[in-house]
This record gives sequence, C-alpha cells and structure tokens, in this order.
Amino acid sequence: MAAVAEAPPLPPVRGRSPGGTAARRGGRPERRLPGDGDAAAMEAAGLPAALELAAGGGAGLSPEKRAALGASLPLLRRDYRFEAVWFWGCVRGVRGAYYIAQGLGTDRAAPRSRLYSLDCVEWSLLTPLTKEVEAQAEKLKGRFQGDPSFQYEYAEVNAEDAERLLEDGKEPVIKEEDRLIATIDQIDRAVGIIPRGAFVKTPLGSVHENRNFEGLSLTEAKKLSSYFHFTEPVNLKNKTLLEKANWDPSTDFLDSLEHDIPQGSWTVQSEKGGAVVVLRSLLWPGLTFYHVPMTKQYGYVYFGTACLQLTNFLV
Repeated sequence: MAAVAEAPPLPPVRGRSPGGTAARRGGRPERRLPGDGDAAAMEAAGLPAALELAAGGGAGLSPEKRAALGASLPLLRRDYRFEAVWFWGCVRGVRGAYYIAQGLGTDRAAPRSRLYSLDCVEWSLLTPLTKEVEAQAEKLKGRFQGDPSFQYEYAEVNAEDAERLLEDGKEPVIKEEDRLIATIDQIDRAVGIIPRGAFVKTPLGSVHENRNFEGLSLTEAKKLSSYFHFTEPVNLKNKTLLEKANWDPSTDFLDSLEHDIPQGSWTVQSEKGGAVVVLRSLLWPGLTFYHVPMTKQYGYVYFGTACLQLTNFLV
C-alpha cells in the first residue's frame, strides 16, 4: 500500500537547487504579507487560520518567519517541481531551530521529500532515510543542538556499532542532519493522522484522496475512533471478523487512534463553539492536529523539541 506514504496536504517554502547551491533571494520576503493574525498571511505561510487558532498565537512563528514562509512556499514548489508543498513544523534545538517543509512529486506513491531551514529563507534538501541511519538515530537521546553539522560521537552511539562502521570504512559518527530526518519520519509514523474517510482504498489496493469527503460531523469529530494513523496499519490484522463486521473496507483500512498505546496519549478539544476540533499528542508534545467539522479542512503541524515523552504514561 505504497500510496499511504503521502501525508495529508497541509497548505502549500524555498530552497537549494538540486545542484546543492543555496538559493537565496535576499533577506527580505519578495512580497509583503498582511499583518500578524491575518488569515491570508496564515494561509500564505502554510498555516491555515483554524490551525493558527488551535495552536495559539501563531503556532510559535513570528510575523517575520511567517512572512518568509509565505514568500518561500511557492518558490520551493517551483524550484523542485513538486506537486504539493506544505509546512510540516519546527524542531527546536539548544542553539537554534529547524523549520521543516515536505514536498510531493507528480508520483504520489513516491516517498516525501523533506527540507529544512534555519531562517525560513534558505532551504536544504534532506537525504532520504535509510534503515541504518534510522537504527542509529533511535539510540540517541537528548535535545537537538540546532546545528546540522554537529556530530554525535561513537561513545554516544554504541561501541559495537562504531567498530563495525570503522571496519566498513565509515566514520563512527552520526550527523545531526541525519538524526533530524529519522526523527521527522518517526513523528510522522507515530502521530501523523487523517480523519476517517479523507482517503479511500480501491479493491485493487491503491489509496487515493477521497474527493467526496466533506468532513466529519461535530459529534464524530470529537471521537478518537474517527481518526486514523496515515501509515501502514499494524493492529488492523489482529482484529477479529466480529470486530470488522461493521467496517467499510474502502475507508477503515488504517489503524484508528482509539486503541493507541499508551492509552491517554491524545487530547481532543473543540474550540470556538465547535468551529474547530483540535487533537494534541501527549506522546510527542507539540503535535497539533485540527479539523473543521463539515468541511475538507484538516491538517497538523509540529512545534517541539522532538523528545518522546514515555515517562508521562508509566504507572
């Protein structure tokens, strides 16, 4: 089910050219966006007004950063010829922050491209995640430094892994840039979600965006069972035939949040009199998902330190 690899399209940042040279077009945005709090500015920065409201106060973006994003998003889409680009969020380090964008090509089944920036003006393409990097990054603890060239020494990784790397002619270090892509992928797999019905699975097994999706009702939007992890299902195959009796195979083909472990790792709130429903992850604090009931509007953004919080759920 390769098509599930794509994420729900948060609104369409700017970058390095494929050759690797930074594509900087001056320190100022190329057009002036409306002032702080204006819905058009939020949309231009890839942050819908509903999500801006849900995350509170600009979701951690200053007016300058939002303006830079608004100027960068369409340029990045053009430079890389992406079909869609959206602002994923921000990973805060000790000495700086990484602003993350994701892009999809014309082949929607292909893996997402990820880019990062330190200032929302100059963007760099992250290398695709490998199993080796993923395994090494999982062993690292603590906060990011905010420096993509920072190297985690072998002592912080593992002595056996370091020795094996040396035998393979590789340096026993992990760059923070590699750790960043692994962590983004981990967060997406753990808490990247969509509303039920937003995507459908055909009898042939392909997954597509549901053009007939008109949003959840307010009642359904308040239920964890109405939201799915947008990644390969893990628990679905363990369900009994009785449990699957009332399921629609075209929409219920992913794992729902209802039985997530640890229990209690999500909060669900309706704000502004039910105008928007907000889900927040307590497992990955900083992940905020929103859905405007009875509309196609939904998405998520991450603003945090990229530290998993399992201790909150230990009994």
